[in-house]
Amino acid sequence: MDASTARALLARTPGLTAAHARSLLSAAGGEVAQAASGKVVREVELPPAAREFLRAPDEAALARDLAWLNLSGAQILLATDAGYPALLAQTVGAPAALYVHGSITALSAPQLAMVGSRNPTSPGYATAREFAAWFASVGLTVTSGLALGIDAASHEGALLGGGLTVAVLGSGLDRIYPEENTALAQRIREHGALVSEFAPRTAPLKQNFPRRNRIIAGLSLGVLVVEAARYSGSLITARLAAESGREVFAIPGSIHSPLARGCHRLIKDGAHLVEEAADVLSELRIALPQEAAVPARAAAPPAPVLDKEYEMLLDALGFDPATMDALVARTNLPSGSVASMLLILELQGRVAALPGGRYGRIP
Repeated sequence: MDASTARALLARTPGLTAAHARSLLSAAGGEVAQAASGKVVREVELPPAAREFLRAPDEAALARDLAWLNLSGAQILLATDAGYPALLAQTVGAPAALYVHGSITALSAPQLAMVGSRNPTSPGYATAREFAAWFASVGLTVTSGLALGIDAASHEGALLGGGLTVAVLGSGLDRIYPEENTALAQRIREHGALVSEFAPRTAPLKQNFPRRNRIIAGLSLGVLVVEAARYSGSLITARLAAESGREVFAIPGSIHSPLARGCHRLIKDGAHLVEEAADVLSELRIALPQEAAVPARAAAPPAPVLDKEYEMLLDALGFDPATMDALVARTNLPSGSVASMLLILELQGRVAALPGGRYGRIP
């Protein structure tokens, strides 16, 4: 068996961890081509499923894997390779191999994971994007899971900040999920990396995502949760990060917002409360470059001065989403006037229409 086929075989072997891969390579004298030989496999303690697969591998699946790797330009990174990320290697049950599209060196750069709701508020989406852009501008690689919502905002922000971003998938790299983020995935590949432990043609099954989350946590110095409901999957990533000795950060929100409850729960459990992006660098003990002390942004034109009634409407809205009926009751303005004023404020980028007929302020 040649080395390329052996790498593809080890990457596809079920139940194989980084520790197993290191044992196989050690028994093979460092020769990848010999690591899956019958003699070596008999010498190393392996899970039954892994041993059975290595005894009788799926030759057709391996042939398709190799064809896809050659055509796509993706690479297999074994746990024994020099480029395998050291932080991930330290975690329990780290995968034996990663499929990588893009820059392998991006996986060893200092990373911060950013995760949160798939259905965030407009302010939450804007916050994730702004924070990620700033983190990228000061040299942190932003890592997330390519999901809709906060994940996508974090990747987009990192790209906007001119930095690197890593997306960890819960499917094979030949199946971008969700499809709506296909164009974003291509940009990430060009300015970072797409990563998966799942072999090509693996569907985005529900059970894959907790495994995906452990890689997100394992790659990163810490995890920042932007918005999360009480039982959000983002909390799994945060828990896995804490179990691996990584820092956990959470942005608080309104006590009335369901999307703040997960973050508040994390803070109660000891997560660092984050009010500004520099809070994260301080806790990670990363020195802030002097030239980046103030986030670099294009100078925005001054916001138009609002009439008194508009100021009153914004004050009535506060920072919790509210319905138009609630705003009419709070301001005593005619419903027609409130509707018109909300439309103008939305066009000015001061408020956003939210699900359920509510409106929220944009910071």
